[in-house]
Amino acid sequence: MEKFDVAIVGAGAAGMMCAGLAGQAGLRVVLIDHAKFLAEKIRISGGGRCNFTNINAGPSNYLSENPDFCRSALARYTPSDFLDLMRENGISWHEKHKGQLFCDKSSGDIIEMLRRECEVGNVYWRMPCRVHAVTRNEGSHPYYLITDAGDISVSRLVVATGGLSIPKIGATDWGFRLAKQFNLNIIEPRPALVPLMFDTISWAPFTGLSGLSLEVEVSLGETGHAVSFVEDLLVTHRGLSGPAILQISNYWTAGQLLLIDLAPTQKLEELLIKAKASSKRQLVNVLSQFLPVRLSNALVGHQNLSPSSRIQELSDKALRSLARASNAWKVKPCSSAGWSKAEVTRGGVDTMALSSTTLEVHGLRGLHFIGEVLDVTGWLGGYNFQWAWASAVAVARAIAAEDIQ
Repeated sequence: MEKFDVAIVGAGAAGMMCAGLAGQAGLRVVLIDHAKFLAEKIRISGGGRCNFTNINAGPSNYLSENPDFCRSALARYTPSDFLDLMRENGISWHEKHKGQLFCDKSSGDIIEMLRRECEVGNVYWRMPCRVHAVTRNEGSHPYYLITDAGDISVSRLVVATGGLSIPKIGATDWGFRLAKQFNLNIIEPRPALVPLMFDTISWAPFTGLSGLSLEVEVSLGETGHAVSFVEDLLVTHRGLSGPAILQISNYWTAGQLLLIDLAPTQKLEELLIKAKASSKRQLVNVLSQFLPVRLSNALVGHQNLSPSSRIQELSDKALRSLARASNAWKVKPCSSAGWSKAEVTRGGVDTMALSSTTLEVHGLRGLHFIGEVLDVTGWLGGYNFQWAWASAVAVARAIAAEDIQ
């Protein structure tokens, strides 16, 4: 049986970050992961360039049943801190959109940087390696792990196994099962940052729009504009996707309406009524000044209007109805696209059971949870990686400080 100061289960963003720092602080660290390939979620992020943080990241960009929990870690390790690490490793980056930072070259640069940090910290690797059981006893090394690579006892156990999104690259419920073993509550996990789907009949009029993309404002219909995002929308054969939908999916629950302003910078009611007084053009041609042609045709048809009708021939009531359908398009998704398409997990280990400073479980000394396995979910755009870095650093520093004392 081998003994370590710290065992970290999960060699993703949070796990490697924590392992490297803890090892560099002089602790004997073992990093365990069941996957064959290292950090696949980092590798596929941002189209292969990894949207590794967002310069605007703050507590308001995260969802949780315990919303104040993330404040401490985020305040103590900021996007600027991570950029310092990037500079030290000679990795260049660029801002793409709304504070989203991407590697200039490849997401592989981030993986290699974290691997080097672990190397500097003399971290021991066990990969691929499954943890079959964990027990807790008294003593200086209370956590006992039975693994494919042999039995391990450790003073500290850090769970960095992530959530359930994208199972094809290795996501499992191991972290949730371990939390339940130690009687921790789990906030129901569900797919987040995920496309939304519609039933075949209701979506039939819009299947021809597949591939269409435009900037919209999307909000939850029942709550008006309390939660809204102005981002690009992508129409698919079975529903809606794109950044606007991924963002609102964090807040959407089954049965809720979405309210989508297809022309967020235009007041179409005023524009159509004004056009009626001065134009002899066909309705679709007028509407297509403000919306894509395919979308204009679909909206006109959905209002039971003839695309060839001249705008002067139509009543003000019909034009107002069309304008409302465009500036406040109401749709009701039937489901999300599920775990295979979700970028992250909403819900997870209930943070009420943890210290927000050390991310240690109350009453279970030495057991910590970090990253996506926790009930902390960020917006689209690098926020979830920033939570991975910040939570990992919080735990590494806490363990190192206590060990030194």
